[in-house]
Parts: sequence; structure tokens; C-alpha cells
Amino acid sequence: MFYHGINREYVYKYFPVLSARRSVSQKNDTQLADRRHLLELIGLEPIHLLEADADFPPQRCIKECLAYGDTVFAFQTLDLPFWQLSRREIGIPVLDLRRAAAVYTRCADQSLRDLFQGVPIYML
Repeated sequence: MFYHGINREYVYKYFPVLSARRSVSQKNDTQLADRRHLLELIGLEPIHLLEADADFPPQRCIKECLAYGDTVFAFQTLDLPFWQLSRREIGIPVLDLRRAAAVYTRCADQSLRDLFQGVPIYML
């Protein structure tokens, strides 16, 4: 499974597809420097996800993703292309939230339930 953490406000703003290009104006200097580095390295700034495995279980992925927002999306698979950014981190050009297998959140409001009908939503 692959996990992506985000604040719900951005889910509502950018649904159904997340792209790092949409939020460039909201980045701080450190994030902009990271963006420039990734542009030089792979030609784009990807959406970051954590990949669970035997020594990095889903619970840990969810916990670490919560550092980036109040809601975590889980995906069974990712579309190509993707890049291995670090041992546990995957990057993809865009993330289609409609493909989420599960949602973990600190606050499941009705708007979230309406967008993800049929997708299990777990309160944290």
C-alpha cells in the first residue's frame, strides 16, 4: 500500500487530482528549494507517498503521513511513471484521489464522506 498525507482543505480545493504544480505559490523557502532540486533531478516536482512493507507497516506510514496533514489516503497501486525518491518514498506526477482504497482522518466531515462514497473512512 501507498500513503499520502494532506490537509482536508486541499482535498476540497483540488479534488479529484492532486498535482504539486498547483500549490507552488503556497510553499516556503525550504519547500521551494526542494522543488528546484527535484526539477533538476527528475524534471518535475512529484506528489510524495510512503510505501508500506514488512519493516515499515501501514500504521507507521499513516503516523508519518499525519505530519503533512490531518488526512491520509491509502492506495493499492500507483500508475506509472513513478520514482523511488528514497528507501520508503515514492514520487508520482499526479495523484487521482478517486483511486483511494481507504481514508484515515482526524475529522471525517460530511464533505469528505460525500466525495469518497464507498471508500472506507477511518477516524484517528
